[in-house]
This record gives sequence, C-alpha cells and structure tokens, in this order.
Amino acid sequence: MLYSAFFFGLISSFHCIGMCGPIAMMLPVDRNNPTKKVTQILTYHIGRLTAYGTIGLVFGLVGKGLFMAGFQQKLSIFIGVGMIAVILIPEKTFAKYNFSKPVFVVISKIKSTLGSQFRNKSYKSLFTIGLLNGFLPCGMVYVALFGAIAMQNAGFGVFYMVLFGLGTIPMMSSVIYINSYLTIPIRNKIQKVIPYVAVIIGVLFILRGLGLGIPYVSPSNMSLFVQENPQCH
Repeated sequence: MLYSAFFFGLISSFHCIGMCGPIAMMLPVDRNNPTKKVTQILTYHIGRLTAYGTIGLVFGLVGKGLFMAGFQQKLSIFIGVGMIAVILIPEKTFAKYNFSKPVFVVISKIKSTLGSQFRNKSYKSLFTIGLLNGFLPCGMVYVALFGAIAMQNAGFGVFYMVLFGLGTIPMMSSVIYINSYLTIPIRNKIQKVIPYVAVIIGVLFILRGLGLGIPYVSPSNMSLFVQENPQCH
C-alpha cells in the first residue's frame, strides 16, 4: 500500500495550493539567483518532509502496537472507513465537537513562530518554515496518517508519510513559478477530483482488510502489510 502514499500526495497537492500555497509563495528565496532559489526551495521541502516523517513515526508506532495485538484486518477496514468518513462527512460536523481545541495553543505558537521566520532568508529559516508548515493542521495529512497507521510499523509509517510529502513537492514547487497560470476555475476542477482519490484509497484499505485472496489488492495473508508473502510474487 506504500504506492498509494505518493499518488495521494500528488493529487492532494492541488488542495495544498489553497492551504499552503500562500506560504510557499511568500518564501524568502533569492528571486534573482535561479540556482540558489532551487536549493532554498528544496530546503523548505526537506523541512516539510522531516515533519511528515516525524508524525509518520508516531502513528506508525501506534499501528505497530495494534499489529502486535492482532488487529491487522480489523485495523485495515477501520482505516479505510476512516479515510472515507473524513472525506464524506462535512467539516462543520467535526467542528462542532472541537476535536482540535486542546492543541489550539500549540498551533497558535507554531503560526507565530512561522511568521517570524519569513523575515530571515537563511537556509535554517527556510528549513524551519517547512518544518512548521508540515505540522500545521491539514485534512489531507490526516487522511495520509490513516495510511501510516495501517503500515503497522514505525519505519514504514515514516516512509509512507515521506512518500506522501514527496508527492506534494512538484506542485508545491511549481506554484512558486506558475502561480499566475493556476486560475481559480482550474483549481476548483482539480479540487473536485481529490475526494474521489481519497475514497478509492480508502476502499483499497477495506479490501486489504477483508482478505478476499485477490493478489496485491486483497491478499488472504494480512502479514502482507509490511512483508510480502513469497508465494504472491
């Protein structure tokens, strides 16, 4: 299921344009030195990947605990249903329960620190901007985290989230250069595709959990989450 991370990151990056695009466009990069500009943008992305890898590690450990408890198949089905629910249930419904209220203070500090970094053009600041950007709340990241949990392994959880982050790099980089070409109608059309992709990935996780004996899609041996069964090659 690792392949789904990069693909989902690639598609959801169009959502990122609206949420994190302004941050990317405000990066304190050298506009007059193309080579330096590229390395500065890469530094920003390395910071984001570091953040994604860190939370992937945490949620990968959660998945590992559930894997050791023998909940592999049920977990995969739950993850799939969760992915689909996050997409289908209106955001207003989640907002009513204030799930993120306990971390509002932390988020506020992250945003404050993030703002201060834009005044500095050093590589350290660019890395910090990317790092803090990666920790900001994002619906697409939440969906990806379900996948990290399903990996049921800390290392694969990190890898899943890093792949997700790599998938967002092309669009998040190009937005700095081609922002004027990404009109609102184009963005709206792309935004409409994202929920379908998330639902498809959710269905794949559900099929994985059902163990229907379909090679690569729904193998009967659920240990295939992190280790492929030689008989299936």
